[in-house]
Amino acid sequence: MTNARPPAQLPPARFFPRVSLPLPTISPSPLKTKGIRKTKVNVVTLGCSKNLVDSEVLLTQLKGNGIDATHESAKDDANVVVINTCGFIDNAKQESIDTILRYVDAKEEGIVEKVYVTGCLSQRYKDDLEKEIPQVDAWFGTRDLSRLLKQLNANYKHELVGERILTNPAHFAYLKISEGCDRPCSFCAIPLMRGKHVSRPIEELVKEAKNLARAGTKELLLIAQDSTYYGLDIYKKRQLAELLKHLSDVEGIDWIRLHYAFPSGFPLDVLDVMAGRPNICNYLDIPLQHGSTRMLQLMRRGITREKTEDLLATIRAKVPGIAIRTTLIAGHAGETEADFADMMDFVQKSRFDRLGVFTYSHEENTHAYTLDDNVPGEVKQERADALMAAQEAISLELNQAKVGQVLNVLVDRKEAGRYIGRTEHDSPEVDNEVLIEGDGYLRVGDFVNVRIEDATEFDLMGKAV
Repeated sequence: MTNARPPAQLPPARFFPRVSLPLPTISPSPLKTKGIRKTKVNVVTLGCSKNLVDSEVLLTQLKGNGIDATHESAKDDANVVVINTCGFIDNAKQESIDTILRYVDAKEEGIVEKVYVTGCLSQRYKDDLEKEIPQVDAWFGTRDLSRLLKQLNANYKHELVGERILTNPAHFAYLKISEGCDRPCSFCAIPLMRGKHVSRPIEELVKEAKNLARAGTKELLLIAQDSTYYGLDIYKKRQLAELLKHLSDVEGIDWIRLHYAFPSGFPLDVLDVMAGRPNICNYLDIPLQHGSTRMLQLMRRGITREKTEDLLATIRAKVPGIAIRTTLIAGHAGETEADFADMMDFVQKSRFDRLGVFTYSHEENTHAYTLDDNVPGEVKQERADALMAAQEAISLELNQAKVGQVLNVLVDRKEAGRYIGRTEHDSPEVDNEVLIEGDGYLRVGDFVNVRIEDATEFDLMGKAV
């Protein structure tokens, strides 16, 4: 979900336990070889797809400078490691800390020579981290790419803007249309780590899309902290619809998928473009966060439940058959049983196609941090589980209604003797998958028609036809 600040104080016992994680299973390279060993950089990415794009840009710049670089190398044969961290909520912060400590241990054993840390956690807690983990060679924030490259003896090459080395299968790619966020959401620390909203120009994004298409990308997943704010800073008006038109004209792009649309001030012209352009997926990721008007006001979301329901009705009317994905927060500071009951009712009535739930994380220097975090952890989890149980029943019913239909499926991978793909209603990793049975040969990255023969809460099963 999508907030500079006085230095945050991290409780060492909470965020810096010395964990026992598996170290790289390679023979140590003693530091005495440092002078003759050629530099190889391993980039490790934690967190969201926006972080992944940042890592891909870093890899592109490094290779453009002639530096051997890889992403999450299975061999652990790099002598320099760059960890791109997440600082979103407690679990993500802990995972980042654990990963840093793993590579610090590897450095102390002579397996790697240099450990650099970048990304959101480093941006937010740099001063504290430097004191707590002095073995890290240097710390960089979310907008320190040029400085990081210089540390790695590389120069930022402007001619590489719009070029990307993908870390996922080439047939789909994330396209980050903006950086940062101007929203005042109570719970969110993103503006602390990513700064104010900055849109990328349409022509730059179109150039990148064309480069990706030439490299075999068929699906673009548009991401941002707030995609519906796109254009307000550089064009002085919302220009997401115009951007979608230009991207849909790029030859070779068969699917365009829109993520992270903020509901307040949603630009309705986007729906007209979506309905009129066949290569824009009938899919919308719109994080709503709650179903209680009182909680939406406390969260500073700028919308009520009634207006949210009106917006959902408009979306479904303008784009028939659209799949709507949302995320909700359980146990926000101040959430009562009545508020939670409102959210449960909201989920039951809205019948979302896809739903994710976070438990509330009490984040320093956010507006909600001034409130009493009065919902016990176990209650937060119980509420999250109840929401997901309700959604599972809805998802099962919606999926079973697809049995007998023939759906267009993009093949993502082959696994355990069968192919696995997605419909236009599903984004990678977070949504449903289609399990394709049969002995026929399919190519990863191709589209295939699949007759659905069975369904569970989160998967469809069928055969290629």
